[in-house]
Amino acid sequence: MSRVLVDTGPLVAFLNARDVHHRWVREMLDGIEPPLITCEAVISEACFLVRRLHGGPASVLELVARDIVRVDFRLANELADVRRLMAKYANVPMSLADACLVRMTELDARSTVLTLDEDFRVYRRNGRQIVPVILPD
Repeated sequence: MSRVLVDTGPLVAFLNARDVHHRWVREMLDGIEPPLITCEAVISEACFLVRRLHGGPASVLELVARDIVRVDFRLANELADVRRLMAKYANVPMSLADACLVRMTELDARSTVLTLDEDFRVYRRNGRQIVPVILPD
């Protein structure tokens, strides 16, 4: 399988057994060799969204500490392109995390985004290319 980039939704669903996508995410992760690759914006969103779960934010950071999830993106180096994407998809609207993930697919054509976000079907990389995604049916 190509390099898998992980969005916020699957991280939250993985950590929350009561999430409707928990089982699907666990099944997907069983077939993916770690590390999953992401950006700091995804980690920040995930920490915020699991803040009410017992040990939630610490669990997100533990995934990074154990190299199950690896932060492999420098926003400072890609700022112009991330801003371009966010401006292009302002009507969606595109979050910073989504823009970073799309930019990451532009930098590595072999990458696929593991997400629960249907907006990734709208986004395009390099202008007109479909962003490869793993989404629930």
